[in-house]
Amino acid sequence: MATDEMFGHEEPIFIISVAARMLGVRTQTLRYYERLGLIEPDRTQGNQRIFSRSDIERVQRIRSLMEELGVNLAGVEVVLKLLARLQTAEDEIQALKDQNQRLKERIS
Repeated sequence: MATDEMFGHEEPIFIISVAARMLGVRTQTLRYYERLGLIEPDRTQGNQRIFSRSDIERVQRIRSLMEELGVNLAGVEVVLKLLARLQTAEDEIQALKDQNQRLKERIS
């Protein structure tokens, strides 16, 4: 069975050294991003950092903003917060649309 089938997207499965190798960064870089609050990897009972596919994608997004767009880490933090707020707003809009549709169906 493939890893994708065994674990969910949010399931922490990569230890920090593997995550760093996958991303082409040093483990210190991941620790630094964590100290800044840009990422929040899970921890094992032994306090070892473990990363999910979602965490990996977030670091890729951070690296892309920095390398391709020239955004510094402070700017990355702002962009990520704005993206999270935008996603929340889009989710709320969709929920309201769904609720509106249900109400229309009840009326008719």
